[in-house]
Amino acid sequence: MRVSREQAAQNRERIVETAARLFREKGYDGIGVADLMKCAGLTHGGFYGHFASKEDLLAEAFGKAMEGSAERWRQLLATRPANPRAALARMYLSAEHRDNPGAGCALAALGPDVSRVGPEVRQAMADSFQAQVDALAQALPGTPAQQRRAAIATYAAMVGGLVLARSVADRAQSDAILAAVLATLEQGS
Repeated sequence: MRVSREQAAQNRERIVETAARLFREKGYDGIGVADLMKCAGLTHGGFYGHFASKEDLLAEAFGKAMEGSAERWRQLLATRPANPRAALARMYLSAEHRDNPGAGCALAALGPDVSRVGPEVRQAMADSFQAQVDALAQALPGTPAQQRRAAIATYAAMVGGLVLARSVADRAQSDAILAAVLATLEQGS
């Protein structure tokens, strides 16, 4: 039985959304195509009607996840907080973000995976990274070069802090990592 173009588009979107969540939760190698399709409520056989490869899906899912992050950043920065770097760091370096990788930053969850795959996925990461750096830079004081440097350093500190906080077994140590990076970013504004 053939599906309509509208249904095919909805199925593709469901696959991308499911993959964006599951790749962040389990890592690229932590979920296979069959299980991913099952979680999306679709059959394994339909996958290749939508995507050339799992890596092709990762590129699209990564972009989708980063679009969500970028939108949250834009909304926060649109409120014109007095200290945009600290406001963003408070949102990013939270226990809620740490504890919910499937709904959080794709770069923090998938950065090492992205570094090992093809150029299409790395380009999706680069484009998303650039959009978020640009959004933050515009909210920071200084010359354009100073803004960009501060935005890159802020993003790198946040991602690194979140990755470390997720990597340690001790909850108190994890909380201390988040607090230390947050305090540094709040002071450095």
